[in-house]
Amino acid sequence: MEKVDLVIRGGTVVAPDRMVQAAVAIDGERIVAVGHDDLMPAGREELRADGLYLLPGAIDSHVHFRDPGYPRKENWKSGSAAAACGGVTTVFDMPNTNPPTGTLEALRLKQKAAESSYVDYGIHGLFGDDTVDRLEELLEGGVTSFKAFVGNTFGNLPAPSDGALLEGFEKLAPLGIRTVVHAENSSIMARRQQRLQDAGRNDALAHLASRPAVCEIEAIGRVLALAEWTGARVHIAHHSAADSLFVLREAKRRGVDVTVETCPQYLLLNTGDTGRLGGILRLNPPIREARHNQPLWDALMEGVIDMIATDHAPHTPEEKTRDSIWDCDCGFPGVETQMPLMLTEINRERATLMDYVRWSSVNPAKAWGLYGAKGVIAPGAHADIAVVDMARGGVLSQGRLHSLSRISPWHGRTVRGVPLHTLVRGRFVMRDGNLVEEAAGWGRSVKAVQRMPAPRPRNADSYTSAVLATPEGAPPARPLEMMP
Repeated sequence: MEKVDLVIRGGTVVAPDRMVQAAVAIDGERIVAVGHDDLMPAGREELRADGLYLLPGAIDSHVHFRDPGYPRKENWKSGSAAAACGGVTTVFDMPNTNPPTGTLEALRLKQKAAESSYVDYGIHGLFGDDTVDRLEELLEGGVTSFKAFVGNTFGNLPAPSDGALLEGFEKLAPLGIRTVVHAENSSIMARRQQRLQDAGRNDALAHLASRPAVCEIEAIGRVLALAEWTGARVHIAHHSAADSLFVLREAKRRGVDVTVETCPQYLLLNTGDTGRLGGILRLNPPIREARHNQPLWDALMEGVIDMIATDHAPHTPEEKTRDSIWDCDCGFPGVETQMPLMLTEINRERATLMDYVRWSSVNPAKAWGLYGAKGVIAPGAHADIAVVDMARGGVLSQGRLHSLSRISPWHGRTVRGVPLHTLVRGRFVMRDGNLVEEAAGWGRSVKAVQRMPAPRPRNADSYTSAVLATPEGAPPARPLEMMP
């Protein structure tokens, strides 16, 4: 048997349903064999992984690498370096850059910036009133998916009108393309914030007071109603509240194609940390009271929440530490710290490594049409692997982050369980805990391997396109047939 490029021996391969001690053979960009040591071909290079775990590389469906437009906050090289050092092998970047990723010209700028990436990537295009007529064009240009900012956030992009949401879903449903939704009610939040500012509330908890959980309940319900009617696929970003889980649970029971992410900050932080961290903790949706933490864990275990993402949203330290909470930019870096934080909780037996692989890799791969190429350690798949030491401890330090944003709420937190090596399509991008700097630019778009399942559009005879093409006097659309 001919030699292959790399054989990893002695480790335990983790899948969502089992853990098996096995060797992994890699040739070029793909895995060619997984099995007993004796059955492996010889490798031009071998890596001993005794006592270590081989996880499919994490897929983070929610990052802001800030380029083009805000290079002082982050760029693709620094953000993807952070991902590589966090065991993350694929990221999906959000469109609230400058210019927003809502035109072909803006998309080309982002694609050019992404040429320096260490890791593979998808690009969410902007879904708004001004872009609904360009969705197909953006897909042809290379976006993998879309993002609708139903709730306002950094960049202050206007929320799409309900009419635009419906029409956009009508266009995307027959294509099977998924839309990420920042689901908060912008009108409630704008009025609340103004009332609080008028009353002189500038403290850190005022941000939470301006964005009550009902904003999430209402927005999710509205978005899911439109998705259910059209058959569009949607993804709820950074789910934060226990109170809105019932909306998702019921929608999934009815068969609505909705996937959901939450983030380590909503699982592990609460308002008890606000006094200590102040504006560092400002993000959207807000960090909530402690009563929300455990229900989010329970929802992950139940499958109501599908995956872990980070909402990696870097800013400069000065932008995070201003006197008034309203002047502090929203968000903080997270793509490098997610895996150590979550593995620490696995070590505390809050879940298993198999659960973690399902949340961090398998379910994101399925949601974005990548499963088979990514999300699994198996012959034929991309060799995207995080080699993890579950026994190694450490202390997270914002000064050692690879992100340009050197300010983090996780600074000083003790962790146990860290990635030691990260491979993206067979190439080390982190080795022995150190970034492989010459791997910059190795990352590529996942568009070429994206294969979404067959679409399931519904009520197509009521779509805008059908109405415009319907002769006067045609019968009205049939009523919504509830899903079984």
